[in-house]
Amino acid sequence: MIGCFFDRFHADWSEADLDLFEKMIEEEDVDIMAWALGTQSIPEEYRGPLIERMMKLDYVEIPR
Repeated sequence: MIGCFFDRFHADWSEADLDLFEKMIEEEDVDIMAWALGTQSIPEEYRGPLIERMMKLDYVEIPR
């Protein structure tokens, strides 16, 4: 999920967005996924447009 998000959108990110993403991926994957799914509170330092975009989950392809 996290890799798909990066692959789909990183080309349009600012330097600040890239820095924030690099900082965020140092967190546990399960925590990042929980923030994106809305099952865990997002720490203040990660709140904003980047995580809001991740929460849309429209970049995850689910085989059917």
